[in-house]
Amino acid sequence: MSVENKNFKMLMATTNHFDTADCDKIPFIKKVTYGFGAIVNNMLAAAISGMMIVLNLGLGMNPALVGLISALPRLTDALTDPLMGYISDHTKSKWGRRRPYIFGGAIAAGVVFALLWQAPTGQSDNFYFWFFLIGSFVFYLAYTIFATPWVALGYELTPDYHERTRLMGVQNFMGYLAYVVSPWFLWFMQYELLFDNMLQGASWLAIIIGTFTICVGVLPAIFLKEPIKSIPSGPVSSNNTHQEGSQFFSSVKDFFRGFVITLKFKPFLLLCAATFLVFNGFMLVSSFQTYVIIYYVFGGDQAVGAEYAGWSGTLGAISTFFVIVIVTKLSTHLGKRRAFFIAMGLSAFGYAMKWFTYTPEQPLLMLLPVPFIAFGLGSLFTLMGSMVADVCDLDELNTYERREGMFGSIFWWVVKLGMAAALAAGGFLLNATGFDVALGGEQTESTIFMMRLYDAVIPTVSSLLAIWVIKIYPITENKAHEIRKELEARRA
Repeated sequence: MSVENKNFKMLMATTNHFDTADCDKIPFIKKVTYGFGAIVNNMLAAAISGMMIVLNLGLGMNPALVGLISALPRLTDALTDPLMGYISDHTKSKWGRRRPYIFGGAIAAGVVFALLWQAPTGQSDNFYFWFFLIGSFVFYLAYTIFATPWVALGYELTPDYHERTRLMGVQNFMGYLAYVVSPWFLWFMQYELLFDNMLQGASWLAIIIGTFTICVGVLPAIFLKEPIKSIPSGPVSSNNTHQEGSQFFSSVKDFFRGFVITLKFKPFLLLCAATFLVFNGFMLVSSFQTYVIIYYVFGGDQAVGAEYAGWSGTLGAISTFFVIVIVTKLSTHLGKRRAFFIAMGLSAFGYAMKWFTYTPEQPLLMLLPVPFIAFGLGSLFTLMGSMVADVCDLDELNTYERREGMFGSIFWWVVKLGMAAALAAGGFLLNATGFDVALGGEQTESTIFMMRLYDAVIPTVSSLLAIWVIKIYPITENKAHEIRKELEARRA
């Protein structure tokens, strides 16, 4: 027997499995209610990234400028996301810490998104750049007000190690309903029987998405109740910071102290790094692979390319539903880390397959890698959300504080930073390949080669690097159980 097999059996023998107590279980209807927020969250994320292609294909803007419009507003999230997390963590109202912001943020995000795409026609690139840049800043602020408290609410709905994964599995399952629809956005926006041009299609699509955001996004705020925890004050409690100076300056000091503590917390940083790698690789592909499909597989035929991209995206979303169920079961039996290793390995294999299966001779082969690739995001937001909740417990053990909002905001800022970096890089990489939209299906051989290379290699490498990062993540099921016992003893 090899040394690796011996070590694996020893690890399995020393890993205990703890069943979920009835009092820790979340009723299924409440899991579904929380999941409605995931549908809105993913729909907005998919729409704002997927619809940016309109600025290039519909308005003829330089891809690099489009990438900047996508990326620059995300830089402000480095401040607004943690600030919203801090505000939510410290809010005291009869409606709770999270629910007022979820309710108001859903309405604001829906309205702003609908207005963002009502752009006038016949304007210059400079006009569109500033119009969409400023509008995107406002949209992301409203988006943060909704998303940050909603994420934090999920971390505190149950203290159980496995029930957290089941909750995240349900919300991730529901969230991917958005990705069943979103691959067809491009097809809808250029549907000639309904719209005169792509920009007109985008304006109506934005109204539909904005209305949906308002109607569905408020449901978690209306029907979920926040658990109330009694947290004993400790030697590093932020309550002590309010004994000196004015309330405002004490709050500012408390905010930056909590921000620094969160950023220095190694288990959390490992989760952020892995998430950035996996999500960044996926988003770079999502903004790049459409060009590969249209200009390599279909020789520049936008209509047919958009249709096949839609089928690929829909198959990916459907596959992800099965992946979420599989990964949730794997996590329960093998632990979160080992489930992550398996899922990311399969995802990397799928990305590598694209080099061989994206071919003009057999376009249907492009669907083969899709189920494997689905293991990437399908496992990421099922496992990572559950693991961040475990990190919040360890942080309370060390600091006597609950910072779900701060942890959630920084985690999702990393996600959005990855999206922004991918979208910006996608535009510059597209320029680096020598792509010229005016050439249509007559792109050069070197352009096609580089497009295919970036599309397959970058997400494969990033997925493998994420496995290496999580290999040293320290919170096992045994460790999480010990942390919970200590916390409950302290809370009495």
